[in-house]
Amino acid sequence: MAETHSEKFDMVISGAGVVGMTMAVALAQNGFCVALIDHSDIAANLNDGFDGRAYAISYAPCQMLKALGLWDRLGVEAQPITEIHITDGHSPLFLHFDQREIGDDGPLGQMVEVRHLRRGLYEAIMADKNITLITPDNITKVTTTGGASHLALGSGRKIACHLVICAEGRRSPLRDMMGIKIRSRDYQQTAIVTTVSHEIDHGGTAYERFYPSGPFAILPLRGKRSSIVWCEPPDLAQAIMSLSDPAFDAELGKKFGDFLGRVTHHGQRWSYPLTSQLADDYLAERFCLIGDAAHGIHPIAGQGFNLGLRDIAALAEILVDARRLGADIGAPLTLERYRRWRRTDNNILAFGMDALTRLFSNDITPVRLAREAGLAIVGEIPPLKKFFMRHARGTVGKLPRLLKGEPL
Repeated sequence: MAETHSEKFDMVISGAGVVGMTMAVALAQNGFCVALIDHSDIAANLNDGFDGRAYAISYAPCQMLKALGLWDRLGVEAQPITEIHITDGHSPLFLHFDQREIGDDGPLGQMVEVRHLRRGLYEAIMADKNITLITPDNITKVTTTGGASHLALGSGRKIACHLVICAEGRRSPLRDMMGIKIRSRDYQQTAIVTTVSHEIDHGGTAYERFYPSGPFAILPLRGKRSSIVWCEPPDLAQAIMSLSDPAFDAELGKKFGDFLGRVTHHGQRWSYPLTSQLADDYLAERFCLIGDAAHGIHPIAGQGFNLGLRDIAALAEILVDARRLGADIGAPLTLERYRRWRRTDNNILAFGMDALTRLFSNDITPVRLAREAGLAIVGEIPPLKKFFMRHARGTVGKLPRLLKGEPL
């Protein structure tokens, strides 16, 4: 009888990070009544110092954000990526991607600081009458009866819904509660993340250098600023993080080089242990995983957030189509379409990133020479180069309507 007094929603999304909030907007804009739950106070975490990351959002996911009407909120401070320069350490051989080589559709991607994403998405969900934000709170129990999921929250609230979507990230307690296991790999690398200022403009170019100790990425931000992702073994990363600001800038300058003039970090520094993980399944009864709760990959190519956006585009399309056909949005047949569509794509990219990380994380001479030659060869074969560029833009494979910039 308790469930008769439950609040009723079409679906509940657990996890109000950037993936969970985007999922909520995509569904709410298409008429679904959504509850968005998070264990933290989202409004309190909108300050500039909460997160040190910036995301490279590929061309196709950018089209999706525009189709959802979100880009005007999220892209105000975005920096277009017009070129990508890839090298194996300090080798003179390199691979160069230029947006002009694939026409005038737009840049290869956009760099957006996470703090701007969070703030813009928060404003969007607060403005949408179909979204109920429940924070701080968490799901403590899930039972499924009578064609619905019944949720008990830590606050004592009770909710009934047709579908639970888990967007809680890599350490998802709800995924564990639902009995879904993960397979993980520790890369024995730590990513140091910070924002730097430099004297010379970057011209919208992203730089990726691969070293045996881990990749070093210079990602353009608005103005003469860049986001740095600096990967090192954990002990060395810890030592670097403990340096004073002048000493840190000195070490950073050695790694960065002087091609953009003097480099100085500003604001905070953050560090993140690097692992990959894949969920054994994406589904349970009236339940599915999206984003990092389903798959977490090495940031070697900056595709983690893009994979989450691709999950959202596919799942939103499947749920909207199911409702139009009068089908149950939480039924196994509905959710199986999502699993088939996304699991293969995510696993292929995850395994590819893992192989790439293994390939570049050693200094065996024959392997290093082969890497350098491979980069040069790809750059000299236009069709192959354009294929990799289309992959970087997220326009390869079966695309959901949102990723093509079309409404649902």
